[in-house]
This record gives sequence, C-alpha cells and structure tokens, in this order.
Amino acid sequence: MDKLNIKKEHLLMFSVFVISTCGLIYELVAGTVASYLLGDSVFQFSTIIGVYLFSMGLGSYFSKFIKSNIIQMFVKVELLIGFVGGFGSVLLFLLFEKLTHFELYLYANVSITGILVGLEIPLLMRLLKDKFTFDDLVSEIFTFDYIGALLASLLFPLVFVPYLGILRTSLFFGFINVVIAFWVIKSFKSELVRESKELFIQTYILGLALLLTFVFATNIQKFADQLIHGENIVVAKSSPYQRIVVSKDKSLYKLYLNGNLQFSSDDEYRYHEALVHPCIGAGNVSDSVFILGGGDGFAVRELLKYDNIKQVTLVDLDKEVTKLFKENPLLSRLNHHALRSPKLTIINTDAYKWVGDKAPKISKLIIDFPDPSTYAVGKLYSLSFYQKLYKTLTPGGTMVIQCTSPFFAPKSYWCINKTLQEAGFFTMPYHTYVPSFGEWGFILASKSPIAMPVINEKIPLKYLSNKHFKAMLDFSKDMTTADSLEVNRLNNQSLVHYFEKEWSRYAQ
Repeated sequence: MDKLNIKKEHLLMFSVFVISTCGLIYELVAGTVASYLLGDSVFQFSTIIGVYLFSMGLGSYFSKFIKSNIIQMFVKVELLIGFVGGFGSVLLFLLFEKLTHFELYLYANVSITGILVGLEIPLLMRLLKDKFTFDDLVSEIFTFDYIGALLASLLFPLVFVPYLGILRTSLFFGFINVVIAFWVIKSFKSELVRESKELFIQTYILGLALLLTFVFATNIQKFADQLIHGENIVVAKSSPYQRIVVSKDKSLYKLYLNGNLQFSSDDEYRYHEALVHPCIGAGNVSDSVFILGGGDGFAVRELLKYDNIKQVTLVDLDKEVTKLFKENPLLSRLNHHALRSPKLTIINTDAYKWVGDKAPKISKLIIDFPDPSTYAVGKLYSLSFYQKLYKTLTPGGTMVIQCTSPFFAPKSYWCINKTLQEAGFFTMPYHTYVPSFGEWGFILASKSPIAMPVINEKIPLKYLSNKHFKAMLDFSKDMTTADSLEVNRLNNQSLVHYFEKEWSRYAQ
C-alpha cells in the first residue's frame, strides 16, 4: 500500500467524523426551525428525531441495492445532502406561510435528508472494507461517527445558532458536504474517469449556489420573516433560546418570539400597567422590586415611575433580548431607556434555577413570562416553581403573574390559579382588555389574604385607575370553567396540554 493510498483511506475515515457532524446538524436545524414556527419544542424534536432516525435506517437498507460505481454514488449522495440539507432551512422559512400542509413538507425534508445520511456510512464502509480489518473498520467508523455527533450537539447551540444563525448554519454544513464530494472526486479521479468532469461541474455549481445564498442569508431571512409576519422587519435574529423578530408598520412596533406576538407598541401600556401597578399597590410597601421575564423593559419602565422604589432587579434568560431593548435606539425609546437606569440590575439566567439557588427574600415580584406553550416554559408555571416562590416571598409580600387569556384559554388560566393555591398562596384573579391580544388575565398572589390594591393615580398612567381595577375583578361566565382542573406539576405539565388544546382552536 503506497503512501498516497494510505492518505486517501485515512482521509476517508476522517470524513466519517465530518459527515456525522453534518448529519446531526441538519437534524437539529429541522427541530429548531419546527419549534420556532410550530411551537411545542418537545413534540417537534421528538417526532423529528424519530422520523430522521427511521429514515437513516431506510437509507442504510437501500444501500445494499447499490452494487456498482460506489465512489460515484457516494459523491452524488454527498451533493444531494449538500443541496437538501444546505437549503433545507431556507425553504422551510420561505414556505411556512405558503403551504397549507407545511408539516408534510417539513417531514418530507427530514425524511429525504435522513435517507441520504443513512446511505453515507454504508457506502464509505464498502469503499474501505478491503483496506482495514473488519474489527478496525467498524470500531473506527463508529468512533468517528459518535465523536462527530457530540461535537455537533455542543457547537450547534453554543456557536452556530448565536453567531451564524439557522440559515447560515445549514448552508455552511451543506457546503462542507460539497467539499467532501470535491475531495473524493479529486482523490479518486483515475477511478471515475468519464464521470469526473460532470461531477466536478455539479460540485462547482452547487458550491457556488450555497456560498451565494450564505452571503445573502440575512436578506433571505428578512424576506422570510416578512412573509411570516406580513410587516417590515426592523430586527430579526436567533438567540440560543428563540427567534427574535421586531417589526414596524409606520410608527407601530411589534415583538415576536418564536412567531408569537409579545407586544404591540400602540397598546402595550394597557398590559404593563395592569401587570405592574396592582401588585405595587397591594400588601406591604417595598423599595426593592424583582421582575422575572420582561426582558423588553416595559415592566421596568412602569416601576421607575415610583420615586420610593430604589432598586429593581430583572431576571431574564435571554441576553439577546435585554441587550436589544437596552442598546437599540428605536426600541429603547419605547421603554423610556429603562434598561439603562442606575436603579436596575439585569441578571441573564434561568429564572427557575435562580429562584432555587440565589434568590433573596422578595417583597414585590412581577412575573412576566411568555405563555406556557412549551414544556420549557410550562415549568415556570408549575407547582414546584410556585413552592420555591412561596419560600422566597416575605410575609405580607405580593407577586403578580401574567396568566394568558381567561377568554381564549379559561382552563389554562384557572389551572394557574389552582396551582398557586395548591402551593399555599391566596390569590386575586383579574383581567383586562388589550386590543392586540383580546381579554388578558393576571393573578395577584400572597401568603396572606389580599386586600383591595390601591393604585397610585398621582403617577402618570394612561389607562389604569382604582375604579377600573375593581371592574377587572369581575369575570363573565365565558371566562370561567366548570371543569375539574389538574394542578400543573412538573411530571405531568397539564397546563401545557390545556394551553395547546384551547389555543389550537384559534390557530390559522
């Protein structure tokens, strides 16, 4: 065996590592895009992983029917994976609003990618079967395969999504597959003879297409976001946790997280006044207030209207959100530059972990989490989390939670109320109308019975008053439920099930 052949064979073996990394990245991209666009990350990742692995099994099975031209078939498979996997996320974003049955295309894309990836390793093993002993071949193939999978799973959330974004990540790894194909053609040119020129041309065209798309990925993503939201996009970026989109229509701004509307600048004051001021006017007075969630800074803005509040601590998971609403001049103007206040301390961490490990005793707590549409968020509405908060809240202290809509999702709303009471809290449910969302619900909670809050009407408020708050305590029949509800526990996440079922009736 000459040195050149040794080099070829070991480079082919190393390509297993690269191939497995690419394959897992495509799987992670599909799962992430699906959770961004369709919600319920646990369901999306679970089904996509299942379909992907099953499809890989099909690919491995089909490989036995390839009897000749193994090198040529391997190159073609690499190019197909580069095309389908590389452009996969681009097409998923662009087609989301265009296809009636988007899920069918999603799983077709996952299936085709999985079948092609399933073909790769068997074809490589057949190329190398005469160069290594069987034991060495199997051992090294699977060693490289598993190491590549580990590397992909670590780099995807830590490096690729934050710094490249979803689109560029899939395009980058599509290009890597094309590079593997190019190297194989070049290394085995003498064995391909007539096919090498045609394969080289296909490789150049696909590689150039991937590179050009990579360069213009920001423009493509902006166009896709406009298709999804139907508005001009001011900011569009992916953090390790979610897709962040801010749109503008004339003077109106909207924030979307994973496609879900979080606020509209023309009426957000109704939501945030209703969220913050009843809690401040209930129970003991405190000069220190904590906020969990609320990275847009609007709740902080409302708190800074009180001269007696000297310290505000904001705990929000996503640094990209707090950074955006602190540094972007258009967005920071909306929250009156609240995130720059010397009274404010920002802590970017998981609120569930922070409450359990580092939270001090708290007298006033504002909880402004997204709706419980996934299990990851549902844990922040769980009995376990509320029991932690019960230990953290001082006697006479008060907290408030945004609790989704009692009109559109009454079971979800009253499930949260029941879970709070199960944790030992006295509760005061109330609701208000926000034009962008409809009727929206909140719950005040304390360790002792809650007296009627007194709203300080001397501070500048656009909407809330003591008279109106009393009306907010009244719930019509269509905002209640006669059903027996479960407590939202970590092991059942009943709230997420209620939420999905109720809101699915209003999905487009």
